[in-house]
Amino acid sequence: MPNTVYRAERTGLLLVDPYNDFLSEGGKLFPMIKEIATNVRLLDNLRATVAAARKAGIQVFYVPHRRWQPGDYDNWDHPNPTQRQIQQRHTFAKGTWGGEWHPDFVPQEGDIVVQEHWAQSGFANTDLDFQLKQHGITHVIAVGLLANTCIESTSRFAMELGYHVTLVRDSTAAFSEAMMRAAHELNGPTFAHEILNTAELIAALPAVKEAKGAQA
Repeated sequence: MPNTVYRAERTGLLLVDPYNDFLSEGGKLFPMIKEIATNVRLLDNLRATVAAARKAGIQVFYVPHRRWQPGDYDNWDHPNPTQRQIQQRHTFAKGTWGGEWHPDFVPQEGDIVVQEHWAQSGFANTDLDFQLKQHGITHVIAVGLLANTCIESTSRFAMELGYHVTLVRDSTAAFSEAMMRAAHELNGPTFAHEILNTAELIAALPAVKEAKGAQA
């Protein structure tokens, strides 16, 4: 069990890139994560994590990647390798099924959808930090895709900005076991305050709504 106390009013769940292209059969990137996602039971764990956060009264923040549109990255001086691949594949294309939310992770009333990130950090060139601060968040839990890119970059940035960071090993996936190991065994321990599995995280979350009802 972690030593961290997750106060509902101070904790935010960062749900990163829950698009059909990543999470659904037929998605452009799903074949690349399918083996890892199946091994860690990614979809089941994401469902459980999001449900537990909602039950505890924890604010859910959607941290979406830029939905590709015609002209994106054209004439850029320094598009990175991933952006070049998006330019070729039209990953998460706006107005297409692949760029829609996975049906199990459609935002609900009260959820916050932050501005889309162009590269790997959910903070760079978005309103994520502003939204977290406005909601009094000090602790962030990062889940979604990919473990060694957007999850790692967003979580590192969160640490640099002074947030307490929790990674959840089996509520994310990557293109290979080596990438998962790098994310959670090599790189994660250099910046994350907690690295848990889904069961450990859920056990540590507060039952705020029940507690409030009991006090009423």
